[in-house]
Amino acid sequence: MKTSVALCTYNGEDFIREQLDSILQQTVPVDEIVICDDGSSDSTLSILNQYDINNPGIFQIFRNDKNLRSVKNFEKAITLCKNDIIFLSDQDDFWVPQKVETMLASFRKNPHISVLCSNGYGINQKGEALDVITIWDVPQFLKESGIPVDYFKIISYVGNIATGATMAIRKDFTSEILPFPQKKGFHHDEWIALVASYHNQFDLLNERLIKYRTHDNQQVGGVFYPNNQSTRKQLIRFFNLFGEHKNFAAYKKLLKRLTEANEKIRGFRENGIEHPLLNHQEKDLRQVYSDIKAKFRTEYPVRYLLLFCMDKVTGKRQMQS
Repeated sequence: MKTSVALCTYNGEDFIREQLDSILQQTVPVDEIVICDDGSSDSTLSILNQYDINNPGIFQIFRNDKNLRSVKNFEKAITLCKNDIIFLSDQDDFWVPQKVETMLASFRKNPHISVLCSNGYGINQKGEALDVITIWDVPQFLKESGIPVDYFKIISYVGNIATGATMAIRKDFTSEILPFPQKKGFHHDEWIALVASYHNQFDLLNERLIKYRTHDNQQVGGVFYPNNQSTRKQLIRFFNLFGEHKNFAAYKKLLKRLTEANEKIRGFRENGIEHPLLNHQEKDLRQVYSDIKAKFRTEYPVRYLLLFCMDKVTGKRQMQS
């Protein structure tokens, strides 16, 4: 399998050299690096051009005429990639040397998987290691607790655990995910993971294959948590959407999360976005919502009735059509 890297840059002079060096020093070399620059005003382009000169035949560098922003810039970069496996890359992270080798081996072993993510380390602006739990630890935490991992339900109803910086995609799957929908607060990595998990073609490796940098100028963050048992337990409870033995407060939170998921689906439709997975999500969501309400009503009949009457007035936890 030949490999491409889809890398998007924008004023990335501080960290782009480290990222490019880590990509070029893989134990299995990549075949091409496609870079779409979104109108950098710093020295990013001159740095890229120098790398192109020093590594002939590897780089394809494109400069956007207008600023596309992250989602559409990654869409452009992906469409320009020619090879079998496309690795997505941010400009400010660092790949461990075995990243490409490890992910290619997993693709070969699992031909039904079209989108693959991995775990990663946390580093600060200086590149120093952070003692943190990551959002990518969640599937392993659930498995260790004997809780089945349903990626589609987790990403649909709880939250996205797939980060583009750790992601690789089979080229022949890109027709399923492109073009990326545009919706405020919604990112391409969540869409890719949603579509792939809908087709049961998504997986997340527990191996830590990137060093994910947190710094003041990053566009997307929020993947690190304090490394302690309390945080681990909270994450397991939060992502164990359909676990038993819920108390009154847990039922309230669960219904709120389900109605928020419904609002997200409605937001897609209001933006003219249609996809079979949205119909599947909507049907599944309404059934889950109905089942949870029935359990809630059975276990807390009086308090449920009072909450139901209040929610009717306030509009909270209501499933909109």
